[in-house]
Amino acid sequence: MDTPGFAALLERFTRAAEAGDGAAFAACFTEDGVYHDYIYGPHTGRDAIGHMMQHIFHRDAGPDYRWEMFDPVCAGDIGYAWSLSSFSSTVAEFAGRQVLIDGMSRFVLRGDLIAEYHESVNGCVAMAQLGVAPERMAKVARRWAGWLHERPSAREYLARAKGTRRAG
Repeated sequence: MDTPGFAALLERFTRAAEAGDGAAFAACFTEDGVYHDYIYGPHTGRDAIGHMMQHIFHRDAGPDYRWEMFDPVCAGDIGYAWSLSSFSSTVAEFAGRQVLIDGMSRFVLRGDLIAEYHESVNGCVAMAQLGVAPERMAKVARRWAGWLHERPSAREYLARAKGTRRAG
């Protein structure tokens, strides 16, 4: 895929997310696609991805959810973009609190669809905006650290000596 094609895919992807349209969002993915969400964890397959977006994410983020991607770059089967997203929480404990998130996204592409979506955001900044208690923030951050250390790419990286690089 080239960068203009990737930018068009991102426009479909974020518009569907903003609308809470699980089917349209999932249609941006391959049948076996994986969406790695920093709060809700990984979701595999179009049905699970669509359900997560429409019935879990939008349940918590509410109708004012926005998500915009900027500066998309694509080289073959890898794409990157940074984003801003915002919402007013509908979670009872945090209802009405506005959250703004700055993130980076990495896309593994297959043909003209997303095979894997990975995001990197500072979720503690989001939790601070919600007013999450420090102890709870620490618990969530430990879970994220566990996910990071479980990734095969992170394990391979940590197993190599300083100064060495991955082949290819």
